Amino acid sequence: MSFNSIPVLDLALSRDPQTKPVFLEDLRNALLQVGFLYISNTGIDDALIDDVITQGKLFFDLPEEKKLEVQMKNAPSFLGYNVLGNEITRYSIDWREQIDISTEHQPPSQDAPRYHNLLSPNQWPDPSYLPSFRSAYETYIRQMSSLSISFTSLIAEALDLPSTAFDRFFDADQQHKLKIVKYPDLDELGGLSQDVESQGVGPHKDSMLTSYLLQASRHRGLQAQNMAGEWVDCPPIPGTLVVAIGQGLEAITHGVCASTTHRVLSPGRGQGARFSVPFFQGVSYDATFETSVNVPERIRRMRRDVLERNDGRKDDVEFTFKKGGGFEHLGEATLFNRCKSHMDVAERWYPDIWAVIKEQQKRREEDDEEESGGGDGAGARAGAGRRRVDRVVEEELADTTPSSMANPIKAH
Repeated sequence: MSFNSIPVLDLALSRDPQTKPVFLEDLRNALLQVGFLYISNTGIDDALIDDVITQGKLFFDLPEEKKLEVQMKNAPSFLGYNVLGNEITRYSIDWREQIDISTEHQPPSQDAPRYHNLLSPNQWPDPSYLPSFRSAYETYIRQMSSLSISFTSLIAEALDLPSTAFDRFFDADQQHKLKIVKYPDLDELGGLSQDVESQGVGPHKDSMLTSYLLQASRHRGLQAQNMAGEWVDCPPIPGTLVVAIGQGLEAITHGVCASTTHRVLSPGRGQGARFSVPFFQGVSYDATFETSVNVPERIRRMRRDVLERNDGRKDDVEFTFKKGGGFEHLGEATLFNRCKSHMDVAERWYPDIWAVIKEQQKRREEDDEEESGGGDGAGARAGAGRRRVDRVVEEELADTTPSSMANPIKAH
């Protein structure tokens, strides 16, 4: 039986030697069976959480011209503001407005790899309009960075690995990233078009290792896909963060840790905007992932048992962290992925990558039209949304050769 609810784990139990073994067992079950979980008692100060939510909402209240001063396409870093409907997931528009912020870095040197453009200064909103915004978010990024590294060490222990097993994948000044996101409700979206879809962000798997979502308003809308292909609600729970396991962690654990597909539906009419702040744990862009962690056979067998009990897993999104993706470093694949999501930035700063993606899109559209037999494109759209079904258990766990981080897909 696949999961029909999302487990809630109390991090306080991990800090007590008496209760830590029970916590690690619960965490192992969540990793192998769900790939999605809530954590409570995170250690992040409640007052900081409130300030982060307040400052985030205030950003979206800025005059349009002030938000556009920090528009993402101003720089090649993919940091900054995106207007409503300017990001793509699975070839469809995400109806959200957002700003991307990361761990602060100086601009890369001229001889650095091109993907080091991702390691750059942030574009901060005008402090005369939002004087407390930068300090709130720099503090939050610092605290979340510590939490994510600590939680990853707990994941290692839950897999019967040393707590330091994943440390090799992080830089000393590791970049982590977050988004502040506003999802307008369908009344507001209806003013744009009568046929606008309700995709806040489409079905996807997160990249990297782990991500941590602060649901900053009362709205439902976040859903995770279970192994039967069904959507399970992840409603806001005060005092918690939602943890999603990324494809990177699934790859380097040989499929033991499940990277679960999830999506966000736009709020219904009259519900007002939904707000969220997802934090994405980074991994070194210079990593090649030619080595991975050696998960004990006992744990691998547990994952195989889960897959066998569920006759494999049905999934709307293909697992893309496979060998032979054509990229030597994670940073190259990440840059390509960011270009796919933000074509306006790609066209301005990476025209060669933009041209490759446009050609890929053209071929995909031609293939979909051929499969649908032509017509008005409805069949093509149905083909694009076709569910991928992977029932071959051995594909997930039999290959002990480390998977590369090639071709990672976007994070929500």
